Amino acid sequence: MTSKGGETLDQSDGAALLIMSSVIQGRRCSSAVCQTEGLLTEEGRLRTGQPGALKMERADDDGVLRARCRTPQTPTSPDLDSSFSSLDGDSNPERHQQGNGVSHVTSNGKIEVEHVISKKLQLKRKAEHLKSDLMHQFDSHVNDFMDSLIEESSSLESAPLPASFSPPLSDKERSKLRYFRPPHGEGKQFVSRRSLLDELFEVNHIRTIYHMFIALLILFILSTLVLDFIDEGRLVLHFDLLVYAFGQLPLVVCTWICMFLSVLMVPYSLFHLWSQTQSGSHRHPGLCSVLFGSVFLLFQALGVGFLPTYVVLTHSLPPASCFIVILEQVRLMMKAHSFVRENVPRVLTWAKEKNSPGPVVPQVSQYLYFLFAPTLVYRDKYPRNPVIRWSYVASKFLQVLGCLFYAYYVFVRLCIPQFRSSSLQLFDLRAMVLCVFNSILPGVLVLFLGFFAFLHCWLNAFAEMLCFADRMFYKDWWNSTSFANYYRTWNVVVHDWLYYYVYRDILWMSRKRFRPAAMLFVFTVSAVVHEYILAICFGFFYPVLFCLFMCFGMMFNFILHDRRKGPIWNVIMWTSLFLGQGVIICLYSQEWYAQQYCPLKEPSFLELVKPRSWSCHRGVMLDTDQL
Repeated sequence: MTSKGGETLDQSDGAALLIMSSVIQGRRCSSAVCQTEGLLTEEGRLRTGQPGALKMERADDDGVLRARCRTPQTPTSPDLDSSFSSLDGDSNPERHQQGNGVSHVTSNGKIEVEHVISKKLQLKRKAEHLKSDLMHQFDSHVNDFMDSLIEESSSLESAPLPASFSPPLSDKERSKLRYFRPPHGEGKQFVSRRSLLDELFEVNHIRTIYHMFIALLILFILSTLVLDFIDEGRLVLHFDLLVYAFGQLPLVVCTWICMFLSVLMVPYSLFHLWSQTQSGSHRHPGLCSVLFGSVFLLFQALGVGFLPTYVVLTHSLPPASCFIVILEQVRLMMKAHSFVRENVPRVLTWAKEKNSPGPVVPQVSQYLYFLFAPTLVYRDKYPRNPVIRWSYVASKFLQVLGCLFYAYYVFVRLCIPQFRSSSLQLFDLRAMVLCVFNSILPGVLVLFLGFFAFLHCWLNAFAEMLCFADRMFYKDWWNSTSFANYYRTWNVVVHDWLYYYVYRDILWMSRKRFRPAAMLFVFTVSAVVHEYILAICFGFFYPVLFCLFMCFGMMFNFILHDRRKGPIWNVIMWTSLFLGQGVIICLYSQEWYAQQYCPLKEPSFLELVKPRSWSCHRGVMLDTDQL
């Protein structure tokens, strides 16, 4: 069928049938969705030339561009007759157009092209606005659902175990337990979750950053090989720095085995014997608690604290070997404290209630699993994965090995040439400023390598071998806008130990009256331990890190607090972090070479404490040729 103007009526037939179908089905939807669909439909008609769309033609008489537009029929019952009439050939071009509450009267079915184009753009803007609103509401609902799901799974994971060594606690037992545990929480909740970088590396944009670091490593290797070939006439692949840094490995392994076996046997045996004294058969259980507690503290101080340090100092272990022994020493001490701290309240609760034949004592296998698990908070049971992905384990250990070689080339290309020459000069203010800014790049690279190698690769490899499912060893510390958030998210493993066993215990004992003092004590403990590790491993006392922790760390913790939001605060945080890494690399490297260039024959206590780099320069350098 054709109309007077020669245009087909197939499109009118389709519009009428669509209107009939919509009315008969009686579809109902929300206002936002229906409005979006209507706008998109009308925009599609305008674009494709369906009823209501533009049909362009050039008028011969005036040479201007015109368009014929048909009125889209609204799907209501009174309009059905007009739709049916169009099937009979009623194609009157003069119609009243209605849309968005505005009536436009056309003359001979023609309207201006500019008006239709503006209407089309207006409809498009409204559709995009409604689409963004819908997506925002959808994201909000999905986030709320995922948060509730995580909280529910966390509560399921933290439920008490029905095993014989950990019976469920009644309400009365829980009320008694709060006298022996901090009353403001049940401790850390372990949930099955992946590491953040594992999730981010699935995004191509983030993985490209990882590829950029690999490309930088390749450039370091190429530059080293080319320069060695130019200087020596051959390729030099000796890796003398790595061989020196990891020297005396057999002694390191023997020291670690002794430390591990002592921590495995002594704390567990002491706890098992002490738990038997609380059964009521002994007349003085309090005296037994003091006795066993004193023995445990003595073991922590001498057996785990003093003896490994004595081995390191007497045998003059190189830096990397020292780090292995001292870091394992600190880790095992923290694990032993966590085991005792988590299990003593359960035994004291049993001693008061006597609701089972014997005290609640964990099995040896549980304690052994905890000593290897990548966490410092003891639990009888952790969320576990069903299988071990050995390919994943191998990839993580290979990445650790790659990070070691990466750090080697960073020191060989960026640190050693700079500090070997600058240490021969007087270390004045100008030299210090240049040294700090030249050390920012290697300092930041070492920071990234240490984070990626240990907190991501090493801990994930052991977690995978042990089927340990909670992989939240760190959070998105790179997005921090405050140093308070950075301290909480940089190393979650250590932060949890400090929070639950230092900060919360101090608040519990002081009845929450000394929060600033508790925070100050946490910073002090962290600063002292960090400085102790560096002093033993480097062989000299230079409290740079301690001052950064106690002075700038505490100051930034209160200035850049959690109320600071916005990108500018993230920029300030990164700037401060870069400068801090430059200061650490510069001052410790200067002191290291000063200790080598200017040794003291008969040092006094003041000379041992005083930094050697303040007075060592070319004029007083001794035996330089030996280095």
